[in-house]
Amino acid sequence: MSNLPQTLRQLKFPVIASPLFIISNPKLVIEQCKAGVIGSMPALNARPASQLDEWLAEITETLAAYDRAHPDNPAAPFAINQIVHKSNDRLDHDMEMCVKYKVPMIITSLGAREEINQAAHSYGAVVMHDIINDKFAHKAIEKGADGLIAVATGAGGHAGVKSPFALIQEIREWFDGPVALSGSIANGGAILAAQAMGADFAYIGSAFIATEEARALDAYKQCVVDSTSDDIVYSNLFTGVHGNYLAPSIRNAGLDPENLPQSDPSKMNFGGDAKKAWKDIWGCGQGISAVKKVVPTAELVARLKREYQEARTRLAL
Repeated sequence: MSNLPQTLRQLKFPVIASPLFIISNPKLVIEQCKAGVIGSMPALNARPASQLDEWLAEITETLAAYDRAHPDNPAAPFAINQIVHKSNDRLDHDMEMCVKYKVPMIITSLGAREEINQAAHSYGAVVMHDIINDKFAHKAIEKGADGLIAVATGAGGHAGVKSPFALIQEIREWFDGPVALSGSIANGGAILAAQAMGADFAYIGSAFIATEEARALDAYKQCVVDSTSDDIVYSNLFTGVHGNYLAPSIRNAGLDPENLPQSDPSKMNFGGDAKKAWKDIWGCGQGISAVKKVVPTAELVARLKREYQEARTRLAL
C-alpha cells in the first residue's frame, strides 16, 4: 500500500480525470467530482487569465454546496493543472489564484519548480507531477512533488514511449508515494490493471472528451466515438512535444498524418499558438475503442465503476 496523503486516501474510486487542454471547464470538473473521481482542468483553459478567478469560485462554491446536501457521499476533490514550462507567462498569476481558493491538488507538467510546490504546500495541497520516464520522476520528487503521474505510451496529448509495465516497475523500485498511471485507460478492467501493476490511480482523459459536459466540438466528440487506436498519430509537430492525435483531424487540417515533419523542441509553446493548433488538431489516446457514444459524465463514470467491479469479481473467482 502506498503512502498516500489524506486528500487521496479518502478517494473511494481510484480515478483521476486528466486535464484536457481547451476541453476541460468548470461544468465538466464539477460533474467529475460529483461522480466520485478527481476532476481537473488546465489553468490555461481560462482565458483571459482573470477568468480563472471566476471559474475557481464556481467550482469551489458548487462542490461545497453539493457536499452540504450530500454529507454521506461528498464530491471528490478537484485539481488544477499548471504548465511549468518557461513559455507560460501566466504561471505566477495562476498559482496565486490556486492559493486563494486552496485548490486541493495541483498537477504540474513540463518542468518541476520548487517554488510552485512550496506555494501549493503552503495551504496543504497535494502536488502530482507528470513524467514520461524514471529520470524525470526522480527530479520531480527531489524538487518537492508529492506524487507522480506516469504518462506511458498510448496516452492522449503529450505522451511518452515507455511501456506502463516498465515505467511503473522502475518508479516503484524507489518511490512509495502516490502514483497515477496514464495511457490507454478507458474501461474498468484497465483501472484494475493499473493497480495490479503498482499504480494507486488510473489517470483517464480521452474518454471524457466524448461527454456532454466537455467543451469540445461535436465533430471532435464523434471522432473519438468513431475511432480506434489505428487512428492515433504520434508527433511533435504541433507543440514541439511529442503527443498523440486523431488522424482525421490532421487530414482535415490539410496534412498527411503518415508524413508529418518534425518540429524543433526548443520552440515549444503553450500560449495562443498552441491553443490555435489544438483547436484544429485533436489530441486523443489509444484506448478510445472502449468509447461507444457521447454520454453524460455521470454515465461514463458509472460504466467505469461497473466494469471495475466486474473485473474484481472475475479475478476473485
